[in-house]
Amino acid sequence: MGKILSENGKALFAYVLVCFFWGSTYLAIKIGVQDMPPMFFASVRFIVAGGLMLLFSKIRSLTFPSSFKEVALLSTVGLFMLLGGNGLVVFAEQWVDSGVASLMIATVPIFVAILEHFFIKGTKLTLKSVFGLLLGFLGVYFLLHPSGDSSSINLEGVAVLLAASFLWSSGTVLSKKVRGNGSIVVKIGIQMFAGGIGLTITSLISGELSRVRFTTNSLYAIVYLIVFGSLIGYSSYIYLLQKWPATRAGTYAYVNPIVAVTLGALLLGERVTFLMMISMAAILVGVIIVQRSKIRVD
Repeated sequence: MGKILSENGKALFAYVLVCFFWGSTYLAIKIGVQDMPPMFFASVRFIVAGGLMLLFSKIRSLTFPSSFKEVALLSTVGLFMLLGGNGLVVFAEQWVDSGVASLMIATVPIFVAILEHFFIKGTKLTLKSVFGLLLGFLGVYFLLHPSGDSSSINLEGVAVLLAASFLWSSGTVLSKKVRGNGSIVVKIGIQMFAGGIGLTITSLISGELSRVRFTTNSLYAIVYLIVFGSLIGYSSYIYLLQKWPATRAGTYAYVNPIVAVTLGALLLGERVTFLMMISMAAILVGVIIVQRSKIRVD
């Protein structure tokens, strides 16, 4: 019993770390992309973080995957989540406030629920789940509505964020299928390094190198994201996925907007409008309904 409680305690602690630190990363990303090209900025974060994880694994003689298939699957997860998911968030935050970005990524549990319904055996959506999905997307509608305060929201940026949310969710569900004898530290390192390589290639193709400009703020942002966003945050999330169902772990996205909007308003002076508050309430209530119904199904 003590061991079970200990394992549950570790998972809960990992969840708290993900909720807070990933909520704060939207602000760090917003600061970083003011001075550096988005894909290059993100690539440095994951190349360094992934490289450090793999170097640590080698020094400590941790177990590496024994098959190319497992490495390829881990790399695919990294590309979906870090190139597709995180990379597009960084790209969108050139035009979208950190609070809005976190609100859109709060749709992750909705996408995860849909993907699990179709691709994970034994997981089906209930009517309550469908209601939650509709309510969540109604929140997105409020955020995108062309009247009133929403006119200041960049619609192209929001569309990119929805794509990021879907790709991140796809990687989350795919990660549940990863099996093998490799250490979790090694697996995380491979995912981050693969995502970093993908971001680097994208940066080179888009000609970002000519616009690279290191500033004090951008360097602080990169260091913060490497340590707290990747080494602590991403590692905690992958650990959590091994202990909890994907839909339960994905509820970190409910808390992230509160952290991001608060920090964005306090430190960057970003506006918090009444319309944003309505959209936040609808999105969060929707995904909470989906989450609770999914737990009962499982």
